[in-house]
Amino acid sequence: MPIRMNLPETFAARLAAADRPLVGLWVCSGSPVMAELVAGSGVDWVLIDGEHSPNGLESILAQLYAVSAYPVAPVVRVPIGDTVIIKQVLDLGAQNLLVPMVDSAAHAEELVRAIRYPAGGVRGVGASLARSSRWNRVPGYLANASSTVSLTVQIESAAAVAAVDEILAVDGVDAIFIGPADLAASMGRLGEPTHPEVVEAVLTALRAAAAAGKPAGVNAFVPEEAERYLAEGTAFVAVGADVALVARATEALADRFIPLSDGGPDGAPRASY
Repeated sequence: MPIRMNLPETFAARLAAADRPLVGLWVCSGSPVMAELVAGSGVDWVLIDGEHSPNGLESILAQLYAVSAYPVAPVVRVPIGDTVIIKQVLDLGAQNLLVPMVDSAAHAEELVRAIRYPAGGVRGVGASLARSSRWNRVPGYLANASSTVSLTVQIESAAAVAAVDEILAVDGVDAIFIGPADLAASMGRLGEPTHPEVVEAVLTALRAAAAAGKPAGVNAFVPEEAERYLAEGTAFVAVGADVALVARATEALADRFIPLSDGGPDGAPRASY
């Protein structure tokens, strides 16, 4: 007789139950080994990135498997808010989606329809063939699928900040996640995510979320910036990425053990490969 099972709680449910901000790390390498290392670090959530990383369906699935043994919430960022891509990622068993570049309530409404089955949405029905229902081992999956999925949309443009109240009001948007880097670029401040104008725009979105009673998160890889936004009441924060952590750690080791005369912090190459 097949095993009957329940799916893990969603990221939205974890946010609602949390008594402190949830801290997360990105996995951008595409590596299930790195995903498992990050998942076992003690953080609350792990972002498996499909927008700026070498990830396809197979590697996202491998990373979902890798983190599944750990008490973290895996969040999958799709490369674009496309209905077909969202259907495929959901069928992989991703329960928590992050969608980049959401600039309007109309766009957010389209995404809600993409994650829901008819009549409330347009998600294609293939659950019996997919990990999302554990191949029909989750009782009543189709009827209850919307409760097993959370949707977080990214606020990362001046247009999105201007429309943030309307985006937050969309039923089915569980949280917003603010990306200061793209937000800065849209404001004519490319490479200046800590510029006071950008910070104020981030705070505007955070305040709007608080007023709407929905959680908001911020991407903040600089510790001082993460601390600033945590103090402002952000519900969740991303504080680093696997590739950046490895890059900085390996550079530090090279700086420590290779003489400056061989190259180093001055920008000269240390060696030829």
